[in-house]
Amino acid sequence: MSDDDNSPISAREARRLFAGLKDAPALVLAVSGGPDSVALMWLAARWQRSLTRAPQITVVTIDHGLRPEAAREAREVKRLAAALGLPHRTLRWRGEKPKTGLPAAAREARYRLLAKAARAAGASHVLTAHTRDDQAETLLMRLFRGSGLAGLAAMASFTAREGIVLARPLLDVPKSQLIATLRRAKIGFVEDPSNRDAAFTRPRLRALLPLLAAEGGDARNLARLAARLARANAAIEVLADGAERFLRVRDRGDAPQVGVRSFEASAFAALPEEVRLRLLLRAINALGHEGPAELGKVETLMSVLDRAAASPRAAANGRPVLKQTLAGALISLAGGRIQIAPAPARRRKGK
Repeated sequence: MSDDDNSPISAREARRLFAGLKDAPALVLAVSGGPDSVALMWLAARWQRSLTRAPQITVVTIDHGLRPEAAREAREVKRLAAALGLPHRTLRWRGEKPKTGLPAAAREARYRLLAKAARAAGASHVLTAHTRDDQAETLLMRLFRGSGLAGLAAMASFTAREGIVLARPLLDVPKSQLIATLRRAKIGFVEDPSNRDAAFTRPRLRALLPLLAAEGGDARNLARLAARLARANAAIEVLADGAERFLRVRDRGDAPQVGVRSFEASAFAALPEEVRLRLLLRAINALGHEGPAELGKVETLMSVLDRAAASPRAAANGRPVLKQTLAGALISLAGGRIQIAPAPARRRKGK
């Protein structure tokens, strides 16, 4: 992108942003009516017109039913989409809304509805308008929550979700450039007041960014840090893949049990700590039935495993020296082996 964060995006730059999507059969654009998503729609429409054979594009607006203005904003998006020659759908998040964790619940509902719309349209990708500013905020949110390396890698340009690829073509574009692009094109947009509501974490962090920028922590540098962490995370994932193969080779003489993952404790202990954590996370998330395991709890589990493995009783008689459940998985250490299997279902009260 241009080094000028306040310059409109040129037609050439727009073609580069969407170049990796030109062979897709169809695309769904998530457009709320805010400046980022309206710019995404306008840029995608211009890009589509520049191609001889282009993907079909459907614009989808999600009405979460949280603000009375949302229906009017969806109608405005529909009007603009029609002016650009794009079909539009409004999908509504129906049902009772949670009293806590509303932003996360709304986000899950939005992606679920967008994936449903993509399948209906025969689209391979859902495009969202996440920007460099969003990437910086995501990195800060995860940093303050104590995320590991994978979390600090923040958002990826492409992510598989519910059988659809979630694409973020504007992830390296500053919001200011999108606003400049809309002003040049004389296209209006709305501002969601929840984006300034200090009751939510992201707006509070957004208010801190000017102070961080004064110390060198601007959105460009924070997004660059996220990209470097993503690169390191990808490298460690390759190491974890190799470690899994290594442990399987060690077990070549043992018939694997269905629905169970088992590691030789001594070989597992020789691996780097980050790799061991990832192998445990993979196994627990694959075999557990209570959702993804928290990294901090897996770190605690590994410390307990290390102490148990160092115990003189660890290899004696094949009797378990450790049995612990986490995220619906049962982790045990017996006879010099670590075993992860689905935990028995919890008994309901009164049964």
